[in-house]
Amino acid sequence: MSESLAERASHPVAELALTGDLAHPARLTVRHLRAWPQHRARVSFECATSGVRHHRFEGPLLHEVLSGAAPAFDPVRRKDRLRFLIAVSGTDGHHALLSWAEIDPDFAGAPVLLALSIDSSPLDRWGPQLVLPQDRCGARHVSGVDAIRVDGGYAAWA
Repeated sequence: MSESLAERASHPVAELALTGDLAHPARLTVRHLRAWPQHRARVSFECATSGVRHHRFEGPLLHEVLSGAAPAFDPVRRKDRLRFLIAVSGTDGHHALLSWAEIDPDFAGAPVLLALSIDSSPLDRWGPQLVLPQDRCGARHVSGVDAIRVDGGYAAWA
């Protein structure tokens, strides 16, 4: 069933801000995120209040989306990308922190998704959901992702 223009106008499209140490910061909607290759994941995670939950998610890999924004890695510094952190926040009030090494295929290569659908239901109005299929607990799943900050501003220890 399709929506009328009036119904679409009454439900603004969710948008997420990519900020931080990036050559191409951006504001993205689910529609923009559909331009990246889509990946599927069946995820089971333990929820403290309702037991084990099973879902199917589909969306682009977080690594691919962030790589498209061109993080400011210093090519002269060996393994510079390992000092970068990724802070994710959502409209659900949840926050998660990841390291670049977690999502980089040269290191842990975790298939972290910015899911655009859950169980075949689109998330266009609510925004993407951060999904970490490798996590046993769903605590780092962030719904309605509205901001992702990539930060490499951590100085080396003396």
